[in-house]
Amino acid sequence: MRGLLALEDGRTFTGTGFGAEGVQTGELVFNTSMTGYQEILTDPSYHRQIVTMTVPHVGNTGINPEDLESDRVWVSGFVVRALSPVVSSWRSRQTLDEFLRDAGVIGLSEVATRALVRHIRDKGVMRAAIAHGEAAEDAQALVEMARNAPDMSGANLVNDVTCDEPYHWTEQSDPAWYGIHRYDPHGPLVVAYDMGIKRNILRMLTDRGLRVTVVPATTPASEVLALNPAGVFLSNGPGDPAAVDYMIENTRQLLGKTPIFGICLGHQILALALGGKTEKMRFGHRGGNQPVKNLLTGAVEISAHNHGFAVTPDSDLSGAEVTHINLNDNTIEGLRHEALGAFSVQYHPEASPGPHDSLYLFDEFVDRVKNQVKAAE
Repeated sequence: MRGLLALEDGRTFTGTGFGAEGVQTGELVFNTSMTGYQEILTDPSYHRQIVTMTVPHVGNTGINPEDLESDRVWVSGFVVRALSPVVSSWRSRQTLDEFLRDAGVIGLSEVATRALVRHIRDKGVMRAAIAHGEAAEDAQALVEMARNAPDMSGANLVNDVTCDEPYHWTEQSDPAWYGIHRYDPHGPLVVAYDMGIKRNILRMLTDRGLRVTVVPATTPASEVLALNPAGVFLSNGPGDPAAVDYMIENTRQLLGKTPIFGICLGHQILALALGGKTEKMRFGHRGGNQPVKNLLTGAVEISAHNHGFAVTPDSDLSGAEVTHINLNDNTIEGLRHEALGAFSVQYHPEASPGPHDSLYLFDEFVDRVKNQVKAAE
């Protein structure tokens, strides 16, 4: 059935619809990962975004329950060049088409994704409307719908994705992928703020012998400190970091009182809490192949990314040092404030399905947590 993607600047791209029928709006972005579409679809950081894959052939490994990063699909739409007519994986339980249909999410295939991505690179990410079925017949109405869609700048989307109540996380990763488990039900307690947290981040923490309690993003810092944690984790998540004022304030109140580790949105929140600024990027970093240089060691890490905002290079970070930069555009990818016991990275070291060059950051967090425990004895 006919499908159409309409951009706010008036350009349209035709395609064949799959998944659910209907119409939806969102910010149009692209991802350069060669695999991992299932993780992308269920990552809460993609809330209110229409994702275009640059890899031409998508769907050949189907869908399995083990690789979900949350309990639902968060993207507003999914655009591919070619939807595989064949699924071949021993773990597959469902086709991509069935998965999106069940989730009520629109997919488009047979789209000129190379031209679409070049357009986004030239013009920047923009609002768009995606349609499958009768709604795809009226291109001008879809363009107007895209123009009237909410803008990502100034949007606090953490409220939409955070958990309702605190919970304890005990699940570990599959030893076939990461080796021997080291989960310890009596290990140091870490509190993880859920701003859209991915399951594989939580697995990386439990794998390293930590007890993990996940709390809603609106949880006051005083309640977190009352749990007497040996460390606090600031998660990934969607939207404009500057709009999540309560998390910025929570982080300010936690600085210097417990080790803090932030990833993605958590990195931006930490920078804002330190007095820095963030800005919207032209088209962001989204993919599993971004080169990041560790300024402390000189090593280059290939890393997974998903962010449309970045810490501004002229930020006053209250004495924090920049530890990592992106070699494609020199954006800030890592921070560290030793006096306050906090560090963060913009990219995703948990990287499911990969790469795994940066897993050492979780080990560093565990070391800081254990040192905190020893200091309290």
